[in-house]
This record gives sequence, structure tokens and C-alpha cells, in this order.
Amino acid sequence: MAEKKKDRNRTIDPAALEVLAKTEGSGLESCFDRYLNMQPQCQYGNTGICCTICIQGPCRITKKASKGICGATAYTIVARNLVRHVLGGTAAHSDHGLHTTLVLKEIAEGHEGDYGITDSAKLKRVAERMAIATEGRSDREILKDLVDLALQEFGRIDGTYSQWIEKTVVPQRVEKFMDCNIMPYSVHRTISESMAQTHMGMDADPVNLVFQALKAALCDYLGMHIATDLSDILFGTPTPVVSEANMGVLEEKMVNIALHGHNPVLSEMVVKAARSMTDEAKAAGAEGIKCMGICCTGNEVLMRQGVPPLTNFLSQELAIMTGAVDAMVVDIQCIMPGVQAVSECFHTKIITTMPSAKIPGSYYVDFDEAHAMEKAREIVRIAIAAYKERNPAKVSIPQFKNKVVAGFSLEAMSDLLGAINPESPIKVITDAVDAGELAGVCLFAGCNNLKVMHDESHSTIARELARNNVLLVATGCAAGTFAKFGLLNSDAVEQYAGDGLKAFINRLNEANKDKLQEKLPLIFHMGSCVDNTRCYDLVTALAKQWNVDTPKVPFVASAPEAMSEKAISIGSWCVTLGMPVHVGVVPPIPGSPLVDGIALQIAHDVYGGYFMWEEDPQEAAKKILGALEQRTWKLRVHRMAQQKYETESISATW
Repeated sequence: MAEKKKDRNRTIDPAALEVLAKTEGSGLESCFDRYLNMQPQCQYGNTGICCTICIQGPCRITKKASKGICGATAYTIVARNLVRHVLGGTAAHSDHGLHTTLVLKEIAEGHEGDYGITDSAKLKRVAERMAIATEGRSDREILKDLVDLALQEFGRIDGTYSQWIEKTVVPQRVEKFMDCNIMPYSVHRTISESMAQTHMGMDADPVNLVFQALKAALCDYLGMHIATDLSDILFGTPTPVVSEANMGVLEEKMVNIALHGHNPVLSEMVVKAARSMTDEAKAAGAEGIKCMGICCTGNEVLMRQGVPPLTNFLSQELAIMTGAVDAMVVDIQCIMPGVQAVSECFHTKIITTMPSAKIPGSYYVDFDEAHAMEKAREIVRIAIAAYKERNPAKVSIPQFKNKVVAGFSLEAMSDLLGAINPESPIKVITDAVDAGELAGVCLFAGCNNLKVMHDESHSTIARELARNNVLLVATGCAAGTFAKFGLLNSDAVEQYAGDGLKAFINRLNEANKDKLQEKLPLIFHMGSCVDNTRCYDLVTALAKQWNVDTPKVPFVASAPEAMSEKAISIGSWCVTLGMPVHVGVVPPIPGSPLVDGIALQIAHDVYGGYFMWEEDPQEAAKKILGALEQRTWKLRVHRMAQQKYETESISATW
């Protein structure tokens, strides 16, 4: 009997499907092929009951062997693995934040080079939040103090706790963290102690290990928040921009440069260089140079520069298979090594730029911030030279693209809301929830994962929540999905929004009609993965407006295609900070019912936040709506009690 043909088309993106169809049988390999080749995947790894921490293993928990060689049980193995997953995400985000901090340190010390303070107002806002004096001081003086504090947040060992966390969450959360002994001193100290705690022969208590994972997750929040705050100071706080998304943004007669990764320190400079080198591109026979983004580097330059998103994580190799990408410039995180093998079948040059993220066979440009523009021009010239090698017969650009309205930092959101209520902008949202016009707020975050259909869960859940009047915000590759599918523009409001959400968005449109270039979108794109802290700042603002702790705020996070360690760490701090979190791909913890139960229920009892595992997008939407409904109901009940008994505030604890 002939073997049944495997389906590699695990995506609903029409551009990706077109590329997959045209490359069928060509020998070109992408993650869609490798996923099928990997089946069936190891169920021990899937459920978290495989231990490789020491080299006596790997030890797998089975009916025959209920403990590892050292005696570790399933709950110890799963909990230790969880801690290390969270640490991977924390290290990645915090390394990004530290890199940005060190660039600003050079500026503070007078070594500006090609960088400088772009947003002085944001510098002062962050400094004032962190209790740094601003009156009568120069920007450089303020920045020096802020950078010194940020560096302490990474390396403090003196026994004092994180100030960045304390200053960005409600006081009730700080009290909770102190009570549970998970308030971190600093990022690097927590990473060090956590790695030591999970070494062979160390902590075997699953509850203690989970608490350490949450402490590490708070360091992820810390590193991310620093990265976002300082990136805004360095490159500007995003405001609404209009662009386009999906592979149709590629142009046959342009030098096409794909910017991929997560760090705007490189990509901002490449965009600036490309815009000044049109004449060189024309001399090579092109009409000009076009930059476009993939993953979170793409989100960074979209938010600030209007650079169009080309695609999100899973289809990065497919972009090269169009034959129209002249160079893919990568920095850090989420870069598939497979892009190099694909590029060798085309003229595309893969250009790595960071010593911690090299790919064998690629071009390597050692990006040096002290000579940033010089290095950026070198990168652009490699792309221009590659354009001259392009084979027109291999070029096939899927003609799919949609309008995108993005750039919604919390400051930009507040400005829009302030057109209705200048004294208290955030009250525009709380009033709409109190009145039943909005059912709450949902953040879409996370990655892409071939364990579910690419892009389907994101788009299905978002449309269902919009129909039920949930205000939607997005970051990362989730936002990339919405950009590709035309959900980040005003047409989607008319097509998918329920009456309450539509009325809310249209009221904002009317109040801001004199300053908006385009009407507002169905979903508000708030940035890259590190910018999930922007979204949590929105939670904090809502909590302060309602005068409650964050577990009472009707705000849910959803990661329908979670994939990376960064997604695990983000989800963990969201739970710790009081949010229900839907995850569409179950992380490797079900092998221990105890640890699984902590994630699904006990976390709720302690922190107010909890996880919801659900792969089916329709069922996921129901669970998210249920979580929001419970919280809006509690707010109404507490408000009625407040009015009846004439108390000053609702109970501030969960």
C-alpha cells in the first residue's frame, strides 16, 4: 500500500501557500517540510518528563521507571525544566535590554557617534517615574542617572530589590511578590541563582522551583521594560503610522532588504542608510531600495519608521523562495538557521551581525555601534551587489498585501483617548467597560508554531473576540498575523467588530479626526515582543483607574501559537502579575499533574492570574470571554457594594 502523502501546507496565509505550491518537489526545504520529517515527536519531551540536566541521563519517566537515576520524580523534572525554559526567555529579552542600555551609556558619557537622544520627553517621563531629578538638568545628566539605575537592575547584588518593577506595577503586586519571596534583586543574580538551584542534586521541591520560575519571569518583565523604555528614548516613542504587509510588499525593480530579528539598534540604522543610498541602487539598475521587516525587528521599524512587515516567524524561509529578497539582515533571536541553506539556491545574501548569532556560510558584518552608519552602509552595499546577481526567472512574488495602521505605544493610545477625556484618558476605556460597551481587553502575543495551523488560531480568536466587543491589542508575531490578514485597518472594524467595539472605535475616530492620517484599526499594534510591557502598563493604568489590584482588571492575554522560551517567560510573568493567559500550544509540563495544576489553578489562588491551555481556537475564544465576563461581573458587584456602603474604594486584593 502506498504511503499516504503528508500535507506540508500548515498555514492559512495565501502568500505562504502560493510559495509552498510553487516549490513543491523542487528540493527546497523549509520548516514546513522539516516539521513533517520530525513526526512523530517525542512525547517524553512534549510532556516535560525527560531530564538531561546531568549526563547520567537522559532519564525518562515511564511506568517501568518512575524516577530518574538520581531519584528525581516527574514533578521535580518538569519543574526544573520549566525554570530553565523561563530562564532562556529571560536571558534573551534581558540581553536585548542590556545591549540598548550600553548604547545609551555611550551617549551619556559623550560618545554619541551615530546615535543620540531622540525622545527627550520620554527620557524625562521615565526618569520621573524612577524618582530621578529632572528639573534644571540637561538630558545627558538625566540619562546618566537613568542608565546607572538600569545597569543596577541587571547586576545589583547589594540586597535591595528591583526598582523598575516596583515603579511600574501597582503597590498590591509588590506586596504580593514580597510576601511570596519572589521579588528579584536583579536580572543576572536571579539567572545565576536559578541555574544553580536547578543543577543536579539541588532543589527537588516542585513548588519551590515554580516560585523560582516566577521570580525569573519577573526578571524577564524587568529586562523587557528597560528595553522598551530605553528604545523609545533612543529612537522615539511610536505614534500611528500607515504601511502595508505580506509578501506583496516585495518589488521586482527594487533592492529588497529584509530586516529580521529583534534589536532595533541595528535595523534603525540600516533603514536610515538605505534611505540615503538610492543613487547607488539606481547605478546598479534598480529603481531604489526597499526595507521590510520579519519578526520583531520588523515590528520595531514598522512602529517607528513605517517599514512594511514582510511576514512573521514561520514563513521567513518562504520569503527567500520568492527570489526577490536580495539580502536578509539578521540580528538576534528567532532566526532559523535554515535560511542560509535556502538562500544558497538563490542570489539572496544572509548577513549576520551579532557575535552571539552567527550562521555557517553567511556573510558576517561585525556591527559596531561606534561606527554604526559605516557598518549599515556596508550591509546595504552587499544587498545592492546581490541585486545585480538576481535571476529574473526565479522571481515570483505572491500578490497579497493589506493596509496596516500601527504605532500604538501607550503614549499614542493615551493621546487618542485624551481627545475624549483630557483629564483622565484611561477612563474612556474603564467607562466603556463599566457601561457594557466593551467586554474587556485582550492582548495577543507570542510566536508561530507548526503544532497548530499557522496564522489560523490568531485570526480566528481575534475575529470572535471582536464580534463580542473585546478591545484588542497585539505584539510580536501575533501582530504580524493580523497585519498580513488585513486586521490592522479600519475596514476590519466594519467587517468584524461588534456594535459596542465599533461604537468605541468610531468615537475615537471622530474625536481625533483632525490628526489621524487613517481611521483606527480593529486591533491596536503595540510593538515587538519586548513591548508586551507596554501592554502591561495599560493593565496597570486600568487598575489604578478602577483603584483595584490587577487580578480584578478584565484583561486577558492570548498566545495561540506560543513557541519559544521567551513566550513561556512572558506568559509566566503575565500570570504572576495577575492576568489569565490562554496558550494554544501546551508547554512541556503535563507530565506532572502537580505542576500542571499549579499553572492552571493554584497560580490563580496565589496571584490571581492563571493559564488556560486550549488548542481549538473557537473553544479558546469561549474561555477568554468567560474569563473577561467573570472579571467584569465582579467589578459591577464590588461597585454596587461600594455605592451601597459608601466606601472609598473596591477591595484592593484578589
